[in-house]
Amino acid sequence: MISSVLPTYARAPLNFIKGEGCWLESADGRRYLDLGSGIAVTLLGHANPVLTEALTEQAGKLWHVSNLYEIPGQQELADRLVAASFADTVFFTNSGTEAAELAIKMARKYWYDKGEVSRFGIIAFEGCFHGRSTAAIAASGAEKMVKGFGPMPEGFSQVPFGDLDAVRAAVTDQTAAIIIEPVQGEGGILPTDDAYLKGLREICDATGTLLIFDEVQCGMGRTGKLFAHEWSCVTPDIMMVAKGIGGGFPLGAVLATETAAAGMGLGTHGSTYGGNPLACAVGNAVMKEVANDAFLAEVNRKAGLLRQKLEGLIAEFPDVFDSVRGAGLMLGIKCKAVNADVVKAGYEAGVITVPAGDNVIRLLPALTVTEADIEEGITRLAAAARSLA
Repeated sequence: MISSVLPTYARAPLNFIKGEGCWLESADGRRYLDLGSGIAVTLLGHANPVLTEALTEQAGKLWHVSNLYEIPGQQELADRLVAASFADTVFFTNSGTEAAELAIKMARKYWYDKGEVSRFGIIAFEGCFHGRSTAAIAASGAEKMVKGFGPMPEGFSQVPFGDLDAVRAAVTDQTAAIIIEPVQGEGGILPTDDAYLKGLREICDATGTLLIFDEVQCGMGRTGKLFAHEWSCVTPDIMMVAKGIGGGFPLGAVLATETAAAGMGLGTHGSTYGGNPLACAVGNAVMKEVANDAFLAEVNRKAGLLRQKLEGLIAEFPDVFDSVRGAGLMLGIKCKAVNADVVKAGYEAGVITVPAGDNVIRLLPALTVTEADIEEGITRLAAAARSLA
């Protein structure tokens, strides 16, 4: 008999009822160090008092009004994002998947309005993940994503990650946009280097192709800059954010230049809940905390400490772990043991990590992780490794 909850997840037998900072408490009273943050979502930790206060205050005033009306908190958050980024305009969604849908629509509408109706192709990268809508899985092209859901929307192609020559060869007069994660998350914590993003920008500038950055997982301070692409000094035309921007409350956004968004006029897109007062109250509180140099400097300092400790862990358990990679507090350990076994052993040791492609486990702690949390995390990861070794 099918479960009342559609069984699309292989759920771990863990039942969390309470959280504080980087810690989770299960129904049986056991405490777990959360180095996954709900897959890079609880950016400021569980039950963060600043976010709790913002949400509670707004909940006592107004939960929801339609986007048929002005929403002051939404305007405030849009202004903050525009001031802190390349963008001229913002559309709010509830998730990264919805942001991907709009980014794709926006790129295609841009060319349609220019009279180039055949220019709708989207180039993505092998190992990418942009969500689970039909368009997003078509962008990924991976068999595990698309099998059984065809026929796929046309116009999507994939090239090897990190191969600029393959991109140059793939761009044609029918290419509308290139979409890329500055750091691949689901694919195994694979950062792009600065030269690669600059090369993509040059290709797009030379051909008129729009450049879309997916910063759903790597954005909002996770790499030590507010947005990961800032390290390369390259700006996109369109960018997707979600996950951390709501600190645990469902919120996403598409940021764009005025030129890229020019085709998205009245009636071209909409959302019932996107940018609602509750979400934007939390989003504004997140931005106030994260979008400042002192906070980001601390992220970088703690990221350096965590990476140093992980290098020592890998040296201690060379039969379990191979190497560490990533950026900021978006780190991955490539494993020699099966990554799912490492994650499971972590549960037994009281530490939460997240599996990814290329036999990697992801470490995505809250950006407020403390030095004591980092020390305890290494201790518990060592216990997990010891049980496997």
